[in-house]
Amino acid sequence: MGFSQISISLFVVFAFGGFYQGVCGNAEVKALMEMKSSLDPENRFLSSWVSGGDPCSGSFEGVACNEHGKVANVSLQGKGLSGRVPSAVSQLKCLSGLYLHYNSLFGEIPKEISNLTELSDLYLNVNNLSGIIPHEIGNMVGLQVLQIGYNWLTGSIPTQLGSLKKLSVLALQCNQLTGAVPASLGELGSLMRLDLSFNRLFGSVPAKLADISILEILDVRNNTLSGNLSPALKRLNDGFQYGNNTNLCGVGFSSLQACTALDHPNLNMPEPFAPGANGLKSNGLSPKDIPESANIKPHCNQTHCPNPFKTPQIAIIVGVIAVTVALTVMGLLTFSLYRRRKQKIGSTFDTSDSRFSTDQVKEVYRRSASPLVSLEYSNGWDPLADGRSGVGFSQEVLQSFRFNLEEVESATQYFSEVNLLGKSNFSATYKGILRDGSVVAIKSINKTSCKSEESEFLKGLTVLTSLKHENLVGLRGFCCSRGRGECFLVYSFLPKGNLSEYLDVKDNNDRVLEWPTRVSIIKGIAKGIEYLHSSKANKPSLVHQNISAEKVLIDHRFNPLLSDSGLHKLLADDIVFSTLKASAAMGYLAPEYTNTGKFTEKSDVYAFGMIIFQILSGKRRISSSMRVGAETCRFEDLIDPNLKGKFSESEASIIAQIALTSTHESPTQRPTIEMMIEELRKCSSNSRFSLDAVVVVT
Repeated sequence: MGFSQISISLFVVFAFGGFYQGVCGNAEVKALMEMKSSLDPENRFLSSWVSGGDPCSGSFEGVACNEHGKVANVSLQGKGLSGRVPSAVSQLKCLSGLYLHYNSLFGEIPKEISNLTELSDLYLNVNNLSGIIPHEIGNMVGLQVLQIGYNWLTGSIPTQLGSLKKLSVLALQCNQLTGAVPASLGELGSLMRLDLSFNRLFGSVPAKLADISILEILDVRNNTLSGNLSPALKRLNDGFQYGNNTNLCGVGFSSLQACTALDHPNLNMPEPFAPGANGLKSNGLSPKDIPESANIKPHCNQTHCPNPFKTPQIAIIVGVIAVTVALTVMGLLTFSLYRRRKQKIGSTFDTSDSRFSTDQVKEVYRRSASPLVSLEYSNGWDPLADGRSGVGFSQEVLQSFRFNLEEVESATQYFSEVNLLGKSNFSATYKGILRDGSVVAIKSINKTSCKSEESEFLKGLTVLTSLKHENLVGLRGFCCSRGRGECFLVYSFLPKGNLSEYLDVKDNNDRVLEWPTRVSIIKGIAKGIEYLHSSKANKPSLVHQNISAEKVLIDHRFNPLLSDSGLHKLLADDIVFSTLKASAAMGYLAPEYTNTGKFTEKSDVYAFGMIIFQILSGKRRISSSMRVGAETCRFEDLIDPNLKGKFSESEASIIAQIALTSTHESPTQRPTIEMMIEELRKCSSNSRFSLDAVVVVT
């Protein structure tokens, strides 16, 4: 072949390749535009999706591509979408994650969605979807998570779902599903969570479900299930929930009676849709051939079928029907109340709410989508997996703080932007509501921002769980997910915001702090720092490193609580360093740090002194005139004019001197936090404070 022929051949190849990519790209854009038209018919939320745009450039909100330039992830949870799930989504052949939960979508689930053979995560829960669950979903062999709960779906559970061998989470709760629980679900060897609660399912709980070795959660509450429960289900302990199924029985279940042949004459009959069930094999039928109404009739000929109107069991049947109707009504009422509550939760979360966040919201944070491999609900990225707690770490203590990913996702409405409190360069904080109704703040930290050494990360978690003091924001729990590549820290939510919100306010603002409140806040911060610096109560001595007004949160009684205490123990060194820029800009960073690069207890004292100046003056920026005012007791240059003279001069003098000495350029000239607390006690006795009373500590 000559040179010219080779050149022509290469030209054809490259030209065809470019043409192919252009066609494929155009096909995906066309599919996305059809999706936009269906999901957001009024173009209120997906205005960034434009026909001439590039979905892989980051300009299409909620869309992410894989390394081959194909759309791999569509994350539109909590966007307020009110259209339909379009069949056009099936054209995104490389899609691995589809997240449309927490919207107001209606209509049926299109059966064409089953063409997404690479899809691993399908989230359609908490919408207004209706119709049946398409049995074609059973063809999606790569599916790992199927969440379609909290909708209005009807019909039975398709037996074909038993073909999803990679499925780890199946959540169908709070719908109007009827029929039996297919025994084919017992073939899902990777299943870890199965939630069928709050439906209208009847029949028995398939014993084969107990054979799934890694199953952790089985929830069948609030149905009309009956029959004998397999004793093997007891291994799930609290993970098996079966309440409000009045006809269930079994041995070893605390709230159930033992079964009797008289009460349950069909105990030994095969389970619905079981492969070896009588009447199926003999007729040459397979589970796929059975109508999905699950209304299986006994095998008989026309001359020997009993007359149902002459059976003596008619009274029992009527009674069962009456009970079923009553339970159904109760279930619908419960579900209706839940949906109302759920809708109220979303409406009460304010995007401008920064009541926990130590990072002020400068702009609306739009979480960029990422092509997730899988949202794992078990160990995932889990430093505690297989009992690996490291030497010297308490496995039991850490385990007691663990949350699973579903709890975190559900609490935050799947990290809806509506619940975003704030963000920094390494984390985002969301408001959430746990299942027990308590309000929390959940800080999401990217795995790449955390310490890479497992032992160091575990040591950091251990430190965080050991901190318990009335003036510290305590850790309630944590969750690590390899699928999301994030670690989540769960804290109590504090309703009054952070201290910086009470600075630089106008005199007619309700955030002007009274003098006694300011003194109380100063004392509370000091107590929190003292606790950190001490090595008592089974905790190590700890330097906070990043004390600022933003890190001081205020509870409903205006008590101060230090946040992010010990957080640096989890973070990579470069992330810790990057967080110091804001502190340095606001003057909190002790001057010796630029020479030593180290934090000490005296550097915490310095930052606290700067906060005292802020509280006294009501200003974020500390001027030289304020320091002069503190030195000369010229309170007009130091004390917040919003107080209009309503403060104690003797207390102001004591506190001003504490601020001065604690911000001395030399760390050896600063008092310890214990000394400062001792001096602050004098405020109640109106004693004067003298610089000579401060013992110089080297």
